[in-house]
Amino acid sequence: ISHTWFLSIIQNEFRTGKIDLDSTMKLLEKLQMPFDFAHVKHVFKKTVDKRKTHTINIEDFRAIYRTIVHRPEFHELFRAYSPNSKILADTELTEFLRKEQYETEACEMTALEIILKYEPIEEVRKRRQMSFEGFIRYMSSEDCSVFKNHHRTIYQDMNHPLCDYFISSSHNTYLISDQLIGASHLWGYTSALLKGCRCLEIDCWDGSNNEPVVYHGHTLTSKILFRSVIQVIDKYAFLASDYPVVLSLENHCSPKQQEVMAEYLESILGDKLLTSTIGDTVVTQLPSPEALKFKILIKNKKVGTIEEGMLRRDLDSHGETGEISEFENISDEDETDEKAPLYPKSDSSKRKSECRPSPPPRKKAKMKKIKIAIALSDLVIYTKSEKFVSFEHSLANQKCYENNSIGEVRARKFVKHSAKEFVSHTSRFITRIYPKGTRTNSSNYNPQEFWNVGCQMVALNFQTPGVQMELQNGKFLDNGGCGYILKPEFLRSHDSTFAPHNVGRYSKPMSLSIRLISGHQLPPSNLSKTNKADPLVQIEIYGVPEDQAKKKSSVIKSNALCPRWDETFSFTVQVPELALIRFCVEDEISLVANEFLGQFTLPLLSLSKG
Repeated sequence: ISHTWFLSIIQNEFRTGKIDLDSTMKLLEKLQMPFDFAHVKHVFKKTVDKRKTHTINIEDFRAIYRTIVHRPEFHELFRAYSPNSKILADTELTEFLRKEQYETEACEMTALEIILKYEPIEEVRKRRQMSFEGFIRYMSSEDCSVFKNHHRTIYQDMNHPLCDYFISSSHNTYLISDQLIGASHLWGYTSALLKGCRCLEIDCWDGSNNEPVVYHGHTLTSKILFRSVIQVIDKYAFLASDYPVVLSLENHCSPKQQEVMAEYLESILGDKLLTSTIGDTVVTQLPSPEALKFKILIKNKKVGTIEEGMLRRDLDSHGETGEISEFENISDEDETDEKAPLYPKSDSSKRKSECRPSPPPRKKAKMKKIKIAIALSDLVIYTKSEKFVSFEHSLANQKCYENNSIGEVRARKFVKHSAKEFVSHTSRFITRIYPKGTRTNSSNYNPQEFWNVGCQMVALNFQTPGVQMELQNGKFLDNGGCGYILKPEFLRSHDSTFAPHNVGRYSKPMSLSIRLISGHQLPPSNLSKTNKADPLVQIEIYGVPEDQAKKKSSVIKSNALCPRWDETFSFTVQVPELALIRFCVEDEISLVANEFLGQFTLPLLSLSKG
């Protein structure tokens, strides 16, 4: 039957006898299987090279199809459940689903749905059966993805206060390369929003003609108009997710241009901009992502309380400014300070201290006054930026809608020396972590160590590929990719005593066994003329320190099309709720070096069994 079906689809193309590589690709697409051009080209060339022609006949095509599609590991599985090795009846498919895929609830109905969805041969489908062709299509589909299907949707409770979630966050969103001379570009905002990022950073400076600009201050990065940035955000904010977007303003503008900023925010964003509290004016806890759907929040310093701002709502505050007093930098941590001019201005004398790795704390903390336009201040509702002094100070004085930004170096010290206080702090207040200013090449830190203590906004340079962004992307695949992930209970509870380096009673050990069977159509090595690679797989766990682990498969020599490992790896994970698992495929190019071929990272609890 499958032979007849196959011929019926392809014979038309062979009316004239033979087809070339392009037509081969088109025909394979018609058969609705994922094909990689490099591999098809390689198998095609191997077929025609013997004959010194550039075309193949119908039998050659069938052989190419089988080489690529009829994977032996699928055949072994199929044969184990099909008595005649040709057909699976619905009852046999049900048994396969229960035993191999751990679908304990599976019944004939489930099997029938799969047959109707994946069986390409009509007669077989009508008999409620599945052919090997259908089985391959099912096994290569999303339904058999290692990532739980259910987690591709929003399945978590979205009614907790904002501070109960990990929030996908970007640092210096306007940069698309390095931090010194690279381009500032609107694409930085578009691409971050399309990836589901929910917290964007905007560095604002006074521009000419009373037009605020966005760029990396004191550097040679190019400038873009604040107005254009807000227009792009207005357009793309809710394409990937309905949940609120926070605009983290790093504001260096004069009060005059701050008023211009406020005007643009209101006129361009319109109803999307949150300008007043929802429900009570007196804020005792932060609203939820659900309550703030399709809203854009402004994170900036603010004069006074929300309540005072609300009383002013209908008055014209044009030209009015307020003053905020805060300590001059006690440690070298304020974001602006971390971005000390790399091209010193004439007043370089007072900037000297920042060239040393970390200056001793200045003895007397001076107070500095910051002027803020009331019009902009009043747009800050639930996300008021407060200078971080200490955990004790926050516990005694900070309001639930006030949040802190802490640089990675200082935050790392807290993780090491006062993790419990850090967890207690992040259970109450939104905390943003940002990369140190010396990362001028836009490199990233490992976000995991800050997620481990419950930091909500762990801001990364989205423009820089690498393991750190792969962990970020993997973590936020969860919960439908909406950019908000509910933190585990022990990071939300105000009286939690959780500490990542000593998990104690918070440990829920889980044993994980991974059987690495095979690879298929892996990207061939860049260094190979013959479409080959010597692939190996690294399986890594990221989580609390005790769970960090890495295991490595053997190397399969020169096979990128269908390497076969059949190796089993076992892990014990103490805190599965925080763990990510990363599969990384590399090509062994020498005893000391491997070339990266590809990777996939996902939350451990989003792994599908089977």
